[in-house]
Amino acid sequence: MTIGEPEDRASNRVLIPPMTGAPRRPPGDVVWSLTGETMGTEWFVRAAPPPNTNRTEIAAAVQAELDVVVGLFSPWVRSSEISRFNTAPAGLWAVSPDFWSLVDQSMDLADETNGAVDPTLGALVDLWGFGPPGLRPETGPAIPSDEEIAAAMAVSGWHKLRMHRDGRGLMQMGGMKLDLSGIAKGHAVDRVSDRLTALGLTSHLVEIGGELKGRGVKPDGQPWWVEIERSPDSGQPKTVAALVDIAVATSGDYRRAFEADGKLYPHSIDGWTGRPIDNNVTSVTVFHDSAMKADAYATALTVMGAAEGADYAAMLGLAAHIVERTPEGPVERMTTAFAAMMDDETEAGG
Repeated sequence: MTIGEPEDRASNRVLIPPMTGAPRRPPGDVVWSLTGETMGTEWFVRAAPPPNTNRTEIAAAVQAELDVVVGLFSPWVRSSEISRFNTAPAGLWAVSPDFWSLVDQSMDLADETNGAVDPTLGALVDLWGFGPPGLRPETGPAIPSDEEIAAAMAVSGWHKLRMHRDGRGLMQMGGMKLDLSGIAKGHAVDRVSDRLTALGLTSHLVEIGGELKGRGVKPDGQPWWVEIERSPDSGQPKTVAALVDIAVATSGDYRRAFEADGKLYPHSIDGWTGRPIDNNVTSVTVFHDSAMKADAYATALTVMGAAEGADYAAMLGLAAHIVERTPEGPVERMTTAFAAMMDDETEAGG
């Protein structure tokens, strides 16, 4: 969500990420607003174009980048590369360079986070009703049986995916389903941002489904101000951030979830248990130079839990904010890097 200059600074948090040097000057004096649809949500771009830039061509270029991402990584599209791999018989399958690159990066993150980011949980995602098959049938049990979970876990787990680097191939064990939804939107934001920069629109803001990245500043010298997403019951003040050459992603258990017998089942799956997380983390926000990394780390910290996630984020030097639901009400944790971004005028009010 884009906003103007923050008002009422005493009651709102204002985050100003560190910058190295002065931001680049916008190539034009006007700001375009472009929008479209992708990945079951909307995309938004605000950009300062150079003179004589064709608006229609820029919008088409953005949509083309996003269509490529969908064609590679959307399990909701039967003809996508990920769908073809997920339904392929057992064997070694060559994949495209772009597909290989993101799976490779995701596997590195899986190793780094000990599976808190895991691209191989598609069977579990489907089983719990968060994948292309949709919600579990109303005529059956609200949650899967232990036997169903065990069967899905048998074909899940990043340590089970074999990669043939020389042949750029992935080994389908038979029944394994990749799911890159934890990083695909962030990856798409990075691709769109890079494409805009290559086309000369070096000052812009990109948003896809709540994942955002800003480059440069607006023609009036103001940064791209955005409001950080909050969970409905967080009790936290409104927080706005200046996105200058940085990205931000938020993961929350309020986005996609279902209730059964009074218990909330969010869409984030813990690969070690085969079940939705049950750690009372309601919201995680991460800032990073890469939207894909911000997206991935927000997912990882959500799965790790509030205490372990905060420690892990601090170890990496991430600017991260975690909200945990407790009997006494929401409790927030923020890393030193996140706290350092808070404008001195708003710390007392925040």
